[in-house]
Amino acid sequence: MRKFLLTTALVAAFLAPAARAASVPTPSPAPGLAKAAFAGGCFWCMQPPFEKLPGVVSVVAGYTGGSVEHPTYEEVSSGGTGHAESVEVTYDPKKISYQRLLDVFWHNIDPLTENAQFCDHGEQYRTAIFVHDEEQRRLAEESKQAIEAAHRFGQPIVTQIVQAGPFWPAEDYHQDYAKKNPLRYNFYRTSCGRDRRLQELWGQAPE
Repeated sequence: MRKFLLTTALVAAFLAPAARAASVPTPSPAPGLAKAAFAGGCFWCMQPPFEKLPGVVSVVAGYTGGSVEHPTYEEVSSGGTGHAESVEVTYDPKKISYQRLLDVFWHNIDPLTENAQFCDHGEQYRTAIFVHDEEQRRLAEESKQAIEAAHRFGQPIVTQIVQAGPFWPAEDYHQDYAKKNPLRYNFYRTSCGRDRRLQELWGQAPE
C-alpha cells in the first residue's frame, strides 16, 4: 500500500495550485551550523526522530540524489527522477554530533532492503546517507562497518553512502506532516508496518 493512495491524492486535490516543490535547492547552513542528509523511505516518518533531538535546528523533507531539477512529489513518487525521498537536518555540532545523527538514522530504517522501505517500493524509497565532506563520509562508513561487524543481521547492509548534491525541499503540505495530520500519519505508519519491522530489526522502539 503506497501512502500516495492513502493520503496524498486527497491532500493534492485541495492544494493543487501550491503543490510544487521549492524553485531553488536549500542554501548553505549559517555560520556555526552544519547539514546532514538521509534517505529512509517515507520522509513523513523521518522528520520526527530528528526534530526532537537537542541541537537540531531544522529538518526539511525533500528530494535529493537525482538529476532532475525542480522535482515535484508526483514526479519523484512515480520513479525515474533518480531522487530519493529524504530529509535534510541542520544542526549545531557543538550541541549534537554527526555520530548521534547517524545512530538515529540507522535505528529508523530497514538497512537490508534495496530500493524499498516497508510498504513503499522503488528507488525513490531507497536508504542512503548523503555526505557533505570527507569527515562525514568517514564517520558514515565507520558506522556502517560497526553494524556489519556486530553480525546483528544475516544479510548485507544495502544502504548507500554517497556524495550529497542539491537538496530540493518538498511541497509545503509534506513538511511536518506528522504534526499537521496526526491521524492520517499514524494510519499510514501503522498500515505500512514500519514500527513492527523496526522492532524486529533493532529489538526496540525506534528512537
